[in-house]
Amino acid sequence: MSAVKEIWCNLRDLPDNVLASVRRRGKATSDRARSQAIFANLFLHIHPTRTHLNTLRPSYTLGLGLASTFLFIILAATGIALMVYYKPSVTEAYNSIKDIHYVVPSGRFVRNIHRWSAHLMVLTVIGHMARVFYTSAYKKPREWNWVVGIGLLFCTFALSFTGYLLPWDQLAYWAMTIGANLTMASRELTDALGITSVFDPGGFFRSILIGSATLGEDALLRFYFLHCVLLPLLITVLIAVHFWRIRKDGGLSRLEEPEAGSPPSMHRGQPVFPRDPHKTYGLMALVRGTSPNVNRGPEHTVSSWPHLLYAELAVCAVCMLIVVALGIWVDAPLKEIANPAIPENPAKAPWYFLGLQELVSYSAFAGGMMIPAIVLLGLALIPYLDRENTSVGIWFDGPKGRSVVLASVVFSVCSIAVVLGCTVRFGWLRAWFPSIPQLVVTVVNPGTLYVVMFALWSLWTVKRYNSTRAGALALFTCFLVGFALLTYFATYHRGPNWNFYWWPSMWPTH
Repeated sequence: MSAVKEIWCNLRDLPDNVLASVRRRGKATSDRARSQAIFANLFLHIHPTRTHLNTLRPSYTLGLGLASTFLFIILAATGIALMVYYKPSVTEAYNSIKDIHYVVPSGRFVRNIHRWSAHLMVLTVIGHMARVFYTSAYKKPREWNWVVGIGLLFCTFALSFTGYLLPWDQLAYWAMTIGANLTMASRELTDALGITSVFDPGGFFRSILIGSATLGEDALLRFYFLHCVLLPLLITVLIAVHFWRIRKDGGLSRLEEPEAGSPPSMHRGQPVFPRDPHKTYGLMALVRGTSPNVNRGPEHTVSSWPHLLYAELAVCAVCMLIVVALGIWVDAPLKEIANPAIPENPAKAPWYFLGLQELVSYSAFAGGMMIPAIVLLGLALIPYLDRENTSVGIWFDGPKGRSVVLASVVFSVCSIAVVLGCTVRFGWLRAWFPSIPQLVVTVVNPGTLYVVMFALWSLWTVKRYNSTRAGALALFTCFLVGFALLTYFATYHRGPNWNFYWWPSMWPTH
């Protein structure tokens, strides 16, 4: 064969040779070959070689965990593109955003995708946490991974919050003013105790966050560093740990009974398999054996390639479709350049912090520090307090689980409606007793009242059903509904001077 003909043949076979060098193996034509390909691939080896059938049910995971990860990847990619044109300077930040929006080719589209991906990520992370809780996927041995997930939830809020200031427009400036003032929430308590002059953690944390007495160049640079460097790195590390623990804890949780040894049963039309030993199956698990673990290993599984990968691609495609559609039809807001002399009225935090702002309007310390700390600590302790041996992978499992959740929704809606109605119609302690000590208002306010009512409801549920799982369902549902209702109320019914209005169209125009 001549050299010219050999080169021609090599060019003809180039695609197959490139794929073979990437795969390091021949085309996958069997389950073993597919599993070996996943095992040997740098990007695919985080997957198990085989996936349980129940894990692939869309109605179980809803794809929310993968959607959160994919949205973070979109945020990273679009954020890097925006960094090319953005200038983190008080004098140039706003104009650089205007250039991105109006001058840079496709700049508006990229910024829109970045904005809506951030909002969707907040929603999917909250939804993923709720899915994990309601399906008992935090049960042993996945307790620590639940705590890692709470860390990811906190970092997701922080990532969106720090990015809010970067456009340096009126909306961002005054929203960040509210956020920066939240760091001084402890000053309400220290002022009431008369120790602010010697112990002022609120002022210290505020100076660390914004670098000066007012929002300016120092604050913008700090938020830029947090948003573009520190928080993305931290989230990347936590995601890696999260995925690693999923593998080490036996793979994705699935529909399984609390005790092994019983034959498969049915739950709402789906087979419930006995609980598998918590392990990650390697290539050796592809061969049926004769050990006591037979029928509790790979028997109810399929090859991850292509079944799991196709499911992941479908979730990513749906996420991409949504953010692209929003990016085309809905522009990210951009108001006038930030002006400290002209405050926004009402000045509101980002939507995911509006419920917190509603609580802060009653008491800065209780709403800005005490209640968030209680909620985060309570969420982190859930798997260590609820040690009940319930089924994993069943929505609302537990004694009368669905009834408990429904009753908790009704209780929380009624409780919040009554308290909000009371504050709107009659005010609160300061309106009734103008000279009342501030310490009393800090301790007794609508926010702390919600916490006490929800805690008592949870304890009553535990006692009625003799089940810690039922109490956890009640408490988690109350706080989730409370977050949604307070966010809605602060968004649509709080107007100028934080007064109550039935609808934004009733806000005064001047």
